[in-house]
Amino acid sequence: MVEAAGWIARLQRDDLNETDGLEFDAWLAAFPDNRPAYRQTLDLWQAFGASAGEVLAQMETPARTPGRRVANGGTGAPTRRWLVGAGGFAVAAGLAAVVLPPMVRKAPEQILSSGRGQRRRFQLADGTNVDLNAESRLSVSFSRSERRVSLEDGEAIFDVVSDKARPFTVAAGEHTVRVVGTQFDVRNRDGDLTVTVARGRVEVRPSSASDRVFVLTPGQRLDIGAGGVGTLQAVNPQEAFSWRSGRLVYRGQPLARVVADLNRQFVDQVVIGDPELGAIPITGVIVLDTPQAVMSRLSLMLPVRTVTSERGLLLLRK
Repeated sequence: MVEAAGWIARLQRDDLNETDGLEFDAWLAAFPDNRPAYRQTLDLWQAFGASAGEVLAQMETPARTPGRRVANGGTGAPTRRWLVGAGGFAVAAGLAAVVLPPMVRKAPEQILSSGRGQRRRFQLADGTNVDLNAESRLSVSFSRSERRVSLEDGEAIFDVVSDKARPFTVAAGEHTVRVVGTQFDVRNRDGDLTVTVARGRVEVRPSSASDRVFVLTPGQRLDIGAGGVGTLQAVNPQEAFSWRSGRLVYRGQPLARVVADLNRQFVDQVVIGDPELGAIPITGVIVLDTPQAVMSRLSLMLPVRTVTSERGLLLLRK
């Protein structure tokens, strides 16, 4: 329990960082007894914290009272039982003073982001893996009771480590995605939310209590448009995950969305010259090699052509 007490003190530091969180999780996983020892020690600290004044007052009594002598001749040496009892009491009371008033502070918020043309992987302090698609931004805030992230804009795949004591939630637009341990993709772009589940169960809850709560199982995708209407359908989850390997899969998506996705993946931008072209539905797989090659292949399937301009690749009707 001494190591557990040390971790409780360390996790209260003002300069707490991600390394502390990673090392703490590693310590918890190192031995089966570490996690229950930490919980027991934390309960002990909290109990003393609730009555710190009374504890500290009682500590003054042994200091003014001579130590008990052993019955075998009165050598003045305190018994081992007294040493252990007094020592443990002093340590516990001292720790109670340390932890007041807060017990364990929340770790500082962490910001994860990717730029244009970037796809990045991160591992969070609890061991959860996060893959960020291009031009995405994610904030991470972990506490003792909850693992919370916010996908302000972008797309991410979460492979969440199970922890029933700390649910994992993703705030995306007007909805919150809640899980314990699962793998799923969340896309939050321009007011449209898409959640695709590959493993586990995922709950998607709106900010308004009057709106519908969706529970997704593996192989399901939820699409919620800007108007708040949700559509649930069966899909192949790997299609939603394909961007990790440099491929985009579309089924009846408008060309305008495809171009918007491409412009996040490439520095060279594509501009739709005729607004009516943006409504053309696209079904197929796009390999992300170069924007010129992508548009050349699209021109073979669609009534469009590309022209190099100062704004980038201009998409025109044939």
